[in-house]
Amino acid sequence: MSFEYLTNVTLSEAIKGFLAVLQERGMQPRSETIPVGEALGRVTAEPLYAAISAPHYHACAMDGIALAAQVTFGATATTPVTIPAEAYIVVDTGDPLPEGCDGVVMIEDVVFPEGYSLADLGTCPVVLHAAIAPWGNVRQIGEDICAGEMLLTSNVRIEPAAMGAMLAAGVQEVSVIARPRVGIIPTGDEVVAPSANPKPGDVMEFNSTIFSGMVRQWGAEPVAYPIVPDKPDLVRDAVAKAVSECDIVLLNAGSSAGRDDYSSRAIAEVGEVLYHGIAIKPGKPAILGYAEGTAIVGVPGYPVSGIIVVEQIVKPIIEQVFGCRSSDDASASATLTRPCMSSLKYEEFVRVRLGKVRDKMVATPLSRGAGVVTSFVKADGIMSVPQNVEGYEAGETIEVHLLRPLADIERSLVVIGSHDPLIDEIAQIIHQNDPSLSVASTHVGSMGAIVAAKRGENHCGGIHLLDEASGTYNEPYLEKHFPNGGVRQVECVYRQQGLMVAPGNPLGIASLADLAIEGRRFVNRQKGSGTRILSDYVCKRDGIDANAIYGYDHEEFTHTAVAALVDAGSADAGMGIYSAAKMYGLGFVPVCEEQYDLLIPDYAWDTPMVQALLEVLASEAFRTRMEELGGYRVDQPGRIRRKYE
Repeated sequence: MSFEYLTNVTLSEAIKGFLAVLQERGMQPRSETIPVGEALGRVTAEPLYAAISAPHYHACAMDGIALAAQVTFGATATTPVTIPAEAYIVVDTGDPLPEGCDGVVMIEDVVFPEGYSLADLGTCPVVLHAAIAPWGNVRQIGEDICAGEMLLTSNVRIEPAAMGAMLAAGVQEVSVIARPRVGIIPTGDEVVAPSANPKPGDVMEFNSTIFSGMVRQWGAEPVAYPIVPDKPDLVRDAVAKAVSECDIVLLNAGSSAGRDDYSSRAIAEVGEVLYHGIAIKPGKPAILGYAEGTAIVGVPGYPVSGIIVVEQIVKPIIEQVFGCRSSDDASASATLTRPCMSSLKYEEFVRVRLGKVRDKMVATPLSRGAGVVTSFVKADGIMSVPQNVEGYEAGETIEVHLLRPLADIERSLVVIGSHDPLIDEIAQIIHQNDPSLSVASTHVGSMGAIVAAKRGENHCGGIHLLDEASGTYNEPYLEKHFPNGGVRQVECVYRQQGLMVAPGNPLGIASLADLAIEGRRFVNRQKGSGTRILSDYVCKRDGIDANAIYGYDHEEFTHTAVAALVDAGSADAGMGIYSAAKMYGLGFVPVCEEQYDLLIPDYAWDTPMVQALLEVLASEAFRTRMEELGGYRVDQPGRIRRKYE
């Protein structure tokens, strides 16, 4: 009677069923804590947050002189200002900003009066022909990283730039997923160790070497066991030993219908056989089984068949259960979402975030500061601006060298809009729920979300635009900018906006009006952001002269950046959300509860990424995390407030 395989399932069905059973039986990655210096290529086991800000002090960004910016006000080419020696301090790039100073003038812009030279700098007056803005040529605390910000989500591969960002953020150790141990058991009476002089009938065992190299490439740790003769009890005992020591076991040969093939029996005795026979060629005799939360794969002895089975079945287990990913060296064409200007003097390499929106790849340039290492952590690719080219305009097609697999980029939720830490928390939950999905977010303000949606360049964006005439949020703006419809206004959260102040509010700041007092300093958000619109609205409503508030035009792009500067004492107050103030242990003076919605274009609504977002918004995990962060009120997140048609 001829042998019949027990099953003949399709490959996709086998992998899906196998993974489901493994996870039901308790297969899960182990974690371990290792020094950051040893973390290259490892996969994070949990979200990673910055312990300190970077820079952790106000750093001079140029060689020159540090001074109070206001002493330079009024300086022009026709009305130069003379600065006495006692009003400035000589500094070098990287020096801490001296006390009482809030700007640095480049040495190239310093003019010496007649009779003085560079050798007299520090002891002589100097002349300036241009004023410097407050905090000009200064790398402020938190410019790169703000304490408490999420550096990496869980289940992401740690790259060199991320290691630098961790150390810059005060992180010395990182929790990573332990490399899965893959046991490889060769079997067969005829199988021998490789030799230069094999005897007739000897089958040299080299599959272990092939399989070890393959799984090592995927981030696993191979464990090669000695050759086991074709004796049922010995094969069974070898499998049992490997199961107790490894996460995945490859039992090589003995999976077909030969007279001495004992793999299926051994697996059944140690655990359970789920499938015996996969509808692939070569590789049909493969066996999929498990024992005690360990995956067991019976691999055919022929090398080509074995390679196919390991590639098609073992690799998905390593990737999906243990978060390992292999990177591809590839490039792609993308459409720029924002202008990217460059000097004609150099070839410039610009880090970009990528995502596929509708049928096109879109690229958003990240910060290009030489010290902003986190832009490399966030980057999906690098574009090159050649020498003698001024740059590219928004809408132009550029070529990008990929830093992540294209398949991963194409499954990124592209978020362009208002900043809120909850976007990072949503990214963590989405990626945790489905490791194949990720979030690529860019903080450009609420109006930036509207512009991106009109251009077809994002999947969603946060908006909290206050209409001064009606006192309502968002709808008047969406009616104006989308007269023909095409978008949906989705409820997210209500959040507390207010003034972040020093702990205990020692200056007794109760409103923006209190910041118009001479000597007090304010830090604001960028024009176009909903928070800046709120600040402008409060000033107009209360009759406050914004020009009288020192630092009103000192702009930052995130709430955490504002909080970091208040925490550092660089500003007495800043407008922002309660969760950012809580993160830094700051005082908080409430101004209003605002409506923070998500703008989702119709073209993105049915994408897997947006549907995953909606699932997260409706989840208990999201509600719980918002309560933990503080300052949020959650009502019906994910509800469509209005569909514009």
